[in-house]
Amino acid sequence: MAKRQSGMKPEYKVPSMAEINSTPWNGFKVASTFSGAGGSCLGYRMAGFKVIWANEFVPAAQASYKANAVSDCHLDCRDIKHIQPEEILRVTGLKQGELDLFDGSPPCQAFSTAGKREKGWGKAKKYEHGASQCNETLFDEYIRLLRGLMPKVFVAENVSGLVKGTAKGYFLQILHDLKASGYRVTCKVLDAQWLGVPQMRQRTIFVGVREDLGIDPVHPKPLPYRYSVRDALPWIVGCETSKHGFTKGDELHPDKVAPSVPASGGAAYTAHRVEAQTDISRYAIGKEWDKLKPGEQSRKYFSCVKVDSEQPCNSIMASSGSFPSAAQPLHPTERRKFTIDELKRICAFPDDFILCGSYAQQWERLGNSVPPVMMAAIAKEIRDQILLKVLA
Repeated sequence: MAKRQSGMKPEYKVPSMAEINSTPWNGFKVASTFSGAGGSCLGYRMAGFKVIWANEFVPAAQASYKANAVSDCHLDCRDIKHIQPEEILRVTGLKQGELDLFDGSPPCQAFSTAGKREKGWGKAKKYEHGASQCNETLFDEYIRLLRGLMPKVFVAENVSGLVKGTAKGYFLQILHDLKASGYRVTCKVLDAQWLGVPQMRQRTIFVGVREDLGIDPVHPKPLPYRYSVRDALPWIVGCETSKHGFTKGDELHPDKVAPSVPASGGAAYTAHRVEAQTDISRYAIGKEWDKLKPGEQSRKYFSCVKVDSEQPCNSIMASSGSFPSAAQPLHPTERRKFTIDELKRICAFPDDFILCGSYAQQWERLGNSVPPVMMAAIAKEIRDQILLKVLA
């Protein structure tokens, strides 16, 4: 069980964008693919890395990435299939082998245990801007660029479903191809809840070190504590219905400030918008919320869970912000979904991180992202145990 704040663990705090932007450069450079809104990139920046090149082809994600990126990061908005490694080297001013770290999170819907898995293999996913991609082949594009760049280290991320069931065949082929590219490679399934994130989120993390460097890959060790939803959202009330929270008779309004957020005190902001799209009172999952105990999962609706505020949050899925009626981890004390401001804290993003687009698009950006604090833990381990040793 996650313990309440005590001397055993530091207070939950994600650095602000200003703090991240003022972090001293550690001397190492990163190029990132499938960058989304910038969750992974932000983690590297927290660890002092400089992200010099990134690629994202979904316009809604590009807008959020640009809103938070530093001015000297080049964002390539093309489909990765059209990008050549020589172009990346030319834009960054680097030669083959000089890049410190090559990052990538190929879209993972084809392997997710929450999706259709093998039933969807070979079928192109259509994105909101009209483009299509066959997601299970995108690791091949990442490996093609890896072989052209030959960075010192690479980090590739995917869902935990990649190593489960019939997807294991893809996993073994990917692992073989990464090793055949000239790297020592290890792969582990890491859970964000043990790396400083108040969310249960398992990700498959490949780390590779170029053979000529003579250093084995590393992964971060789990922390001896976890953060709960209450650690991230300390203002939430402590019971299911309260005069300070929403009850069955309450109605949500897009301009209504959440009644459970204090005007001053521990919160990093004083106004907290409760989006109209969080309202589930008119839908079946609203009635289901009334029946569930904290931490209990619905037997009727997939992924419908009333979150236990004393535990890390259940994993946030990208698709569940699209429809108010879609099941997802639900607020522990108010009959609604989480707001975007709440999700940013649960997903370990800064309070002042800018997300563009609709409520559904912002939810999708967060649900698709690697939690920055999780990636920062990975990046710090690679910095200290690999890259600094290369310089020594």
